[in-house]
Amino acid sequence: MTSSPVFPTFPRTADVVIIGGGVMGTAIAFHLAEAGVRNIVVVERGELGRGSSGKPIGGVRAHFSDPLNIELGSRSLRAFRDFPERPGADIRLDTVGYLFLLATDRQAADFEAGVRLQNSLGVPSRMITPGQARRLCPYVSTDGLVAAAHSPADGHARPALVVQGYARAAARAGTVLATHTTVTGFDTAGDRITAVRTDRGRIDCATVVCAAGAWSAHIGDLAGVPLPVRPVRRQLAFTAPLSPPAPRIPFTIDFSSSAYFHNSDDGLLFGLADPAQPDGFDTTWTAEWLELFRDVVRHRAPALAGMATAGGWAGLYEVTPDHNALIGRSAEVVNFLYATGFSGHGFLQAPAVGEIVRDLCLGRTPCVDVGPLAADRFRTGAGTRPESHIV
Repeated sequence: MTSSPVFPTFPRTADVVIIGGGVMGTAIAFHLAEAGVRNIVVVERGELGRGSSGKPIGGVRAHFSDPLNIELGSRSLRAFRDFPERPGADIRLDTVGYLFLLATDRQAADFEAGVRLQNSLGVPSRMITPGQARRLCPYVSTDGLVAAAHSPADGHARPALVVQGYARAAARAGTVLATHTTVTGFDTAGDRITAVRTDRGRIDCATVVCAAGAWSAHIGDLAGVPLPVRPVRRQLAFTAPLSPPAPRIPFTIDFSSSAYFHNSDDGLLFGLADPAQPDGFDTTWTAEWLELFRDVVRHRAPALAGMATAGGWAGLYEVTPDHNALIGRSAEVVNFLYATGFSGHGFLQAPAVGEIVRDLCLGRTPCVDVGPLAADRFRTGAGTRPESHIV
């Protein structure tokens, strides 16, 4: 999808301009259009969903340690389950569950506290033994494990299908999808943005929403709104087709190393956060990273270390200082809103955030209080929000 079929020419005015055509931008556009906002423009410098949202499989979960993240995850899980009806698309949702493997008493204690909190908020997670974890995922070696946490309602889906589903529904309602369009600046009057300047022309507008992911700090700088987001490369790999086929397993994470794996078509997908990865926009996939994964996984899931692979992928996390999102309205530029910095959790929280930003745009009280996620929390002394269940 390169542009709205309703408006094939470049728009010159908009009620809302959304910067970023990934899962967050298209989710916001869909929810605004569904609420009756007709003059929406999504500005994307490439194709829709080709940034961080282009990853092949995205985990969906409510298994977090922070109550705000649990609420955002739970609300989004319900939306993902309802996606075939609203907005109407098959996203290949597979609720295989999440399985965190825990190797220290401290990890187990932290996850036990998280499970208690999750259960109090309606999430059916539980602590299980290493033996039970192995029965759920036969690849797991229990050597050195003290416990595991299992959340059976979680799973994974296809981000590209989610982006397409939201974008098509928004376009049917009249949203303009202005792809291959780069934001170059803003025109302002007082404390408001009056227009978004792009390499294809100026768009006069009433509201701007930044959903630019790893590129959000640059957009914020152009608008005079500090958005503390840094880009960090994350890599993954796919196995060659497995014979016999892999068993259906949970999204399994070795919490000590961040190594994870789960089913993907006729094989498995591997992932790992390299702790030595520097900041930057490089999305080159490297064979050296795969060797790092193999070295780590030899202890926890030995069979995976020898599996042949058939390529890989690299994308960007949009990381904030406390690994929690930035969601809100700027105090300095009052018609500039933002939804960014999700630190790897953006896809799984997108449906709920789409609703929240819709309500902020329309002056409504959102379903979830995201005041603690304001971008200025790092400057005002409001305090960070620790999230320990980070992958």
